[in-house]
Amino acid sequence: MREYKELYIGGHWAAPSSEQRVDVISPHSEETVGSAPAGTPDDIDRAVAAARQAFDEGPWPQLDPSERLAAVQRITDAYNARQAELSELISSEMGAPLWFSQVGQVGATSMALAAFLNIGSQYQWEERRTGFFGQDVVVRREPAGVAGLITPWNVPHFTTISKLIPALLAGCTVVLKPSEEVPLSALALAEIIDEAGLPEGVVSIVPGGRDTGEHLVTHRGVDKISFTGSPSAGRRIASLCGQDLRRVTLELGAKSAAIILDDADLAMTIERLPLASLLNSGQACIAQTRILASRQRYDEVVDAVTAMAQGLPVGDPLDAANYIGPMVSRRQQQRVDGYISLGQEEGARITTGGNGMPDGLDRGWYVRPTVFADVDNHMRIAQEEIFGPVLAVIPYDDEADAIRIANDSAYGLGGSVWTSDVEHGVDVARKVRTGTLGINQYLLDFTSPFGGYKSSGFGREFGPEGIEPYIEYKSISLPIG
Repeated sequence: MREYKELYIGGHWAAPSSEQRVDVISPHSEETVGSAPAGTPDDIDRAVAAARQAFDEGPWPQLDPSERLAAVQRITDAYNARQAELSELISSEMGAPLWFSQVGQVGATSMALAAFLNIGSQYQWEERRTGFFGQDVVVRREPAGVAGLITPWNVPHFTTISKLIPALLAGCTVVLKPSEEVPLSALALAEIIDEAGLPEGVVSIVPGGRDTGEHLVTHRGVDKISFTGSPSAGRRIASLCGQDLRRVTLELGAKSAAIILDDADLAMTIERLPLASLLNSGQACIAQTRILASRQRYDEVVDAVTAMAQGLPVGDPLDAANYIGPMVSRRQQQRVDGYISLGQEEGARITTGGNGMPDGLDRGWYVRPTVFADVDNHMRIAQEEIFGPVLAVIPYDDEADAIRIANDSAYGLGGSVWTSDVEHGVDVARKVRTGTLGINQYLLDFTSPFGGYKSSGFGREFGPEGIEPYIEYKSISLPIG
């Protein structure tokens, strides 16, 4: 049982403005595993005031970039020292299988920290160019101001670091509003930041609900918003930011396609597909849940994907032997179960899984890993993000048809091409309108930009491009001659 009584506001632990609390329920046992204060708009006001003062009057934006880099190094060292504890905490809090918490949650966060340290050490904050009239021009990259960060529950530390660290490197001050589903891991991260000893007011962490997040988005003291979450919330945030011309970055949903070409090594594909399609029990925006197979090999692919899903152990997320854990909440369990019913109503054929609890489990917010065959790409189960362990195998006629189907989506975040001819796979990938793709795998690369086309949002994270949303450009033209 982990209990927090204070929020992290302005670089200090502070009493919340109300007595509202969030009880954290284990998605596996349905028992209380912790509690934390529920942040309110009043708490956001205090946090933004501290961030505003720290940006306008404090040393942080004026520090040499090397000093901010040293602070990020201290955060990294403190984070790495607690990896085992943090992995178990995230699995207990939101149900991620322990293997994924270790590798794809905390492990990936550690790798992202290392990547940003390297990027920050090489980033060109100021340069001189020869202007059009022959004069020197100084081009500066300066911090955007107070950054409001809103992060989801599915990969809480990873999504936080993707925003927090580039904002800090740029010289921004930060107010972070994590999801109310994961306040424990958020405040554990606050402990780490507190240990790193940043100047007063630079970072605040206020977990809370929708009203608290919307108050941050509309706060007059905030210069920049970065949000990861659902497309519906993203549209609302974009609208609110547009009213005040507030800078905004959105990383939203997806319905990514894995294109299995006829020359693919199916055994290798099936071995690697779980990581691409069912990571975090399918609760991942990058999950490739549309499996595209040619009609020539369709039955073979359906059988192989079905056997793969049947072979994945489901159960207690703290048991490292289990590949699939529970959904984060009963609401999410019911939502995914509703899509399984919808798929059957639409005429798709279940080859494994279906409604109800997995065998051997009588409690927890679990969903049976489910594979649908005979799926038409216009079905809702092929167009809407389910966010659970549900795969749709869709037939295509030829390569051009596969590309058409992959692109026939409101989203464009991730994807993959599976083939024995890597260069040809790259040619196919070039024709898919999505922000990130893999050939015979899907892995995020922390030195390269990550983000989506279409309704998957706009802006990029990671790589040097991940710093761009937190800077403003300034050009200073020097005298001619």
